[in-house]
Amino acid sequence: MATADSTLSNAPALLKTKEPSSLFKDAWRHLIQKRSAVVGMTILAILAVVAVLAPVIAPFDPEQQLIGKEDGIKKRSGPCIHMLGCPEEQPQHIFGVDANFRDFFSRVLYGARLSLVVGFASVTIAIVTGTILGSLAGFLGGWVDNLIMRLMDVLLAFPALILAIAIVTVLGPGLINALIAISIVTIPAYARVIRSSVLTVKEQDYVLAGRSIGVPQFRILTRDVLPNAITPLIVQGTLGIGTAIVEVAALSFLGLGAQPPTPEWGLMISAERNQIFTAPYLVLIPGICIALVVLGFNLLGDGLQDALNPRLNRR
Repeated sequence: MATADSTLSNAPALLKTKEPSSLFKDAWRHLIQKRSAVVGMTILAILAVVAVLAPVIAPFDPEQQLIGKEDGIKKRSGPCIHMLGCPEEQPQHIFGVDANFRDFFSRVLYGARLSLVVGFASVTIAIVTGTILGSLAGFLGGWVDNLIMRLMDVLLAFPALILAIAIVTVLGPGLINALIAISIVTIPAYARVIRSSVLTVKEQDYVLAGRSIGVPQFRILTRDVLPNAITPLIVQGTLGIGTAIVEVAALSFLGLGAQPPTPEWGLMISAERNQIFTAPYLVLIPGICIALVVLGFNLLGDGLQDALNPRLNRR
């Protein structure tokens, strides 16, 4: 028969349980188990590496005109890759040359950098602004909620691209103004998401307990409500980056975004859109790049939605 001392000595071992994993580790484990999310992360990782190393990988300055610097160069000349049989005496241009005698491969590489920066910047501005407005509307309620959400409803009443075109028309063409326009038209989506989440979280017992003991409202909002309401915003933001990149490309295509000679994918498609049959690679390559970026963010967002949803059954 075990003595009381031996029982007490064994108590820590008996009571010891496996520590629960953190929310981040749990979400990451389930994220990498989803094949589509892994594919999306792989696509985005490759594009991110290309964007960061563009100055190293690109053989030419993306804005440099090669006429007069390379003998025999022709505008819109086709791809020339020495490893695939292109004559050694002919300068190598992996994606060919555009109408302004610029290396198209270098422009596509720098376009990846520009598109990712613009996508992240516009979504960041929209998320920060939308989080502030949506959290105040959901937490304070009353006239504050009515005022903010009616303003969001007015913005949502217009098609996003049409409203962005109107804003850029007022501000003037340019990449920065296009970024601001895309940020403004996407704010309502993030504000509505965070407001809905805050309305749910603020009724939890720990929030009501904080109010009952006199914790300041601002502290409850920033320390108790927002950290537990931010998860849906992460998913929405991931999906929104791809949409923002497409919308910026659309504005550049219309001549309202990036201006020549900036290496931006939408602008590159616009410049060569009439050559779809004579030099299709000048249109298809940047178009495929845009599609890959959007696909990557959509697959990642879908995976995050499943990984961060506590209501799903984990197996």
